[in-house]
Amino acid sequence: MLLDEPLASLDLARKNEILPFLERLHGELEIPVIYVSHAIDEVVRLADHLVLLSEGRVAASGPLTETLARLDLPGAFAEEAGLVVESTVGASDPAYGLVRLDFPGGSVHVAHAAEPAGRRLRFQIKARDVSLALGNPRDTSILNLVPATVMAVTETAGAAHVLVRLDAGGTPLVARITRLSRDRLKLAPGTAVWAQIKAVAVLA
Repeated sequence: MLLDEPLASLDLARKNEILPFLERLHGELEIPVIYVSHAIDEVVRLADHLVLLSEGRVAASGPLTETLARLDLPGAFAEEAGLVVESTVGASDPAYGLVRLDFPGGSVHVAHAAEPAGRRLRFQIKARDVSLALGNPRDTSILNLVPATVMAVTETAGAAHVLVRLDAGGTPLVARITRLSRDRLKLAPGTAVWAQIKAVAVLA
């Protein structure tokens, strides 16, 4: 099936109504689906393999989770940089409306209705929602703290920020921080850090 920007003319509410049906279509039919879209939020919910086109040429291609972790993507795409992580529901806490999602290298708590333990869920972490600390921040409102190692640091199109690729026990993460923060923390490949994840979007 070829779906060429099927949701382009819909507002956000209508998109959110239709996306679950497209997820079911993708999951239940054993046929290839090519989904063309400029909307990264649709792509991260539906895709397994990503081909990114820029000025008529293939800029990146590969499994979704690996390709999104690359730091050499075109500038416009880098502004929305983030990672998609496959996880398993570890536990639900109805009293606080939270679900713990476990993945290789750590876990995150997300605001979500209770789910059965063991269920597979995909979630997204945007680079702009990840900050870094050299020590374990203990007195903080941020619930999601994941130990990681800096793998690479690259400049962005803007003068103020850099992208930092992290390895969290085998799971890649990306943080978008200021160049000033990079220099103050003296971040370089091999630096041990704590990733503070401020927001997580559960996708499917």
